[in-house]
Amino acid sequence: MNNGFSTGEEDSRGGHTDQTCCLIDENERCRNPAGNASYSKRIQKTVKEKRLKLSSDPTSQHIYICDYHKDRIQSARSKRRRKESEDDSNDTDIDLPEAPNLYQLQVNTLRRYKRHYKLQTRPGMKRAQLADTIMKHFKTIPIKEKEIITYFVYMVKSNSNKLDLKNGVNNDTT
Repeated sequence: MNNGFSTGEEDSRGGHTDQTCCLIDENERCRNPAGNASYSKRIQKTVKEKRLKLSSDPTSQHIYICDYHKDRIQSARSKRRRKESEDDSNDTDIDLPEAPNLYQLQVNTLRRYKRHYKLQTRPGMKRAQLADTIMKHFKTIPIKEKEIITYFVYMVKSNSNKLDLKNGVNNDTT
């Protein structure tokens, strides 16, 4: 470490970067350098649900995976089928943008979201459970893409923001 920055000889776990990914991809051991993402039980469940041909090498001394497999698992997790809207005339599947990663938010932020939307949860939930519950709710919020994009473009062009409108401030008078 050099003034808090990695010199490339160490990774974020404090170990050396000579470890390789612990995964077997289609019966062949991955030779990419391991990153700081681990092959946890939750990730293993995702791999099984999405039928990815990945497994952990039983001879591996660690559970860290490479960035390639991390990205592959994340992209498989975020793919959802888009519901048909009245404007869609063809039946093609479109990958939606990746949902926000709520697991990185602080517990207080998650609780504020829960309180704002009056979500019912059992008391004493851990952060991961709370994030799962909130993500389920977040995905159910309906959006009107055309209205939102039109409104966004209008706000950018008029050089204003939603808070200005709420407070009755007009950019022309300032």
